[in-house]
Amino acid sequence: MPRSELGTIRTQVPARLDRLPWTRFHWRVVIGLGAVWILDGLEVTIVGSVAARLTEDGSGIELGAGQIGIAAAIYVLGACVGALFFGQLTDRFGRKKLFILTLVIYVLATVATAFAFSPWYFYIARFVTGAGIGGEYAAINSAIDELIPARVRGRVDLIINGSYWLGAALGSGLVILLLDENLFAKDLGWRIAFGIGAVLGLLIFIVRRHVPESPRWLFIHGREEEAEAIVDSIEREVEEESGTDALEPVDDDRTLTIRQRHAIPFTEIAKVAFQKYPKRAVLGLALFVGQAFLYNGITFNLGTLMNSYFGVAAGIVPVFLVFWAVSNFLGPVLLGRLFDTVGRKPMIAISYLGSAVIAVLLAFILMHSDNEWAFLAVLMACFFLASAGASSAYLTVSEIFPMETRALAIAFFYAVGTALGGIIGPLLFGRFIESGDVGLVALGFFISAAVMAIGGIAELVLGVKAEGAQLEDIAEPLTAEAEVPKDPTP
Repeated sequence: MPRSELGTIRTQVPARLDRLPWTRFHWRVVIGLGAVWILDGLEVTIVGSVAARLTEDGSGIELGAGQIGIAAAIYVLGACVGALFFGQLTDRFGRKKLFILTLVIYVLATVATAFAFSPWYFYIARFVTGAGIGGEYAAINSAIDELIPARVRGRVDLIINGSYWLGAALGSGLVILLLDENLFAKDLGWRIAFGIGAVLGLLIFIVRRHVPESPRWLFIHGREEEAEAIVDSIEREVEEESGTDALEPVDDDRTLTIRQRHAIPFTEIAKVAFQKYPKRAVLGLALFVGQAFLYNGITFNLGTLMNSYFGVAAGIVPVFLVFWAVSNFLGPVLLGRLFDTVGRKPMIAISYLGSAVIAVLLAFILMHSDNEWAFLAVLMACFFLASAGASSAYLTVSEIFPMETRALAIAFFYAVGTALGGIIGPLLFGRFIESGDVGLVALGFFISAAVMAIGGIAELVLGVKAEGAQLEDIAEPLTAEAEVPKDPTP
């Protein structure tokens, strides 16, 4: 495509998108883009579910509990690197090109994982798989928030991110069958599990091809005619579906004046985050570090924890993980509406601080009880809240920075927050579990509670009131030439 001519334009594209009723188009966006979280949940939970099997003789790879933690940390490192690398490409070359490319990388790397024969090969395959998923986070979250109407953006975003746990439940359920040695050999079942992930990725690719480029990205990069054409087609589809001849007109005061640019220097993006919105930058880091430590530490090691400390057999571990995954999915689904009605700030604080309190209770149960079902019940309550909180972290950083930096902002805060919490968490829990010292494992839960509590306090102090607001009102575009209403929070 030839390089577009740049200029200063006036557009109502954001307002037109935000005033649309919910239609089949929005369902295509949710399914085509949001389904990747199902894949991520499938990936991570498969590793957690088969972890005990991979440590057994005859598995074909024979990893130790500590090596499971290393593999988990390497996967997260790959996701961080992928998020940063593909995040900047997403802001530069568009949402659609990158959410197609990163899905292809994921599928290929997942297939490669199924053929793992040694720890070093497994580590490499996990790193590349993580890189694909990390790139998906940046491309997908930015595209979803730019295509979903403002009035339902919170609940949709939370439910989409929470769909990760549908994949987790699916992965755990599949592994129950795949680890049955009466059906599959010990060195075969876990490989088939990874192969299923690749097949699902190909199915998502078919749906995703029909999701358009973000009109918001197009008009900033000198392709306003394409942006208008996409919104026109969406509006025609809405009118045909609803049987009405015309949508509600957009007020003139919702018109943006935009100075178009092909690219925005990284230095300018950094200045926006840390000079114009320093409090928002601190908020994003606090939310991501908290949820990343808790989630990655527990998710990648829960199978070995249940096996080592509660005596749950490797073939039965997935049953516990199914219950746990369902509680994680129900959190965003049942609480998501409240993030649009009660508000972002109170709900994010409640989800973080509430899960921190319950994580402390988990530590005491671990030290004083050997009842695996009691432990599971409290774990489900903890992650019912934590799941809504973790999903809201992605929602927050995708909303509170200008549209030109949205994908890279998601990538940056995911990468830095996850590097600080998501790599240390699995390594620490892996070592604690391998030590055989229940006190050390309990310490891991106390640390998790502390970092989640910090995230909740940060939200109370620094949170942004974003419910129902147009993205351009929450953070003025860098390319804006005229004043638009802005949220007063710095």
